[in-house]
Amino acid sequence: MIEHQQNNPLHGLKLETMVTELVEFYDWKILYAAIRLECFNSNPSMPACNKFLKKTEWARERVEAFYLYRFKRMPKGSESQFDLKPRERGFADGIVPRKPQELTIELIEEMRVKATADYEAMKQNKGSRPSYGKDKPKAQDSYAQNTRKDSNRPAPSQDPTNPWGK
Repeated sequence: MIEHQQNNPLHGLKLETMVTELVEFYDWKILYAAIRLECFNSNPSMPACNKFLKKTEWARERVEAFYLYRFKRMPKGSESQFDLKPRERGFADGIVPRKPQELTIELIEEMRVKATADYEAMKQNKGSRPSYGKDKPKAQDSYAQNTRKDSNRPAPSQDPTNPWGK
């Protein structure tokens, strides 16, 4: 057990309180579309949902991760942070939760389709990595150049003290 919780929005938060906040803000249908847990879909109720989440660790961790990164919009951690359970993760001092991300069923579906396409593209490119030699210039990715192809989004901040990247 971790004795020192460094700026963790889940520290001391009861599961029932967390689920209540999520249901009040998003509703059962959006939670089911986003997290894909049947306790949010078939006959959803707080007692049944809490009972299921208390008994099922993987489902509870999925809800806690959703709470941290979609509802509280905390910055993504390093790989070592993602090896920890959501309740054990810490954030740097001074980082406070932001307003919850507005979600609709359509937006969730768009995000799921994009994630699937990105995953498939990554799988196809995994086996055929380009070999960079002295005669071939290394390709620059858009994040390294602080530019994005999608003009609707601003480029990430170059300020190393800004954990949000904006």
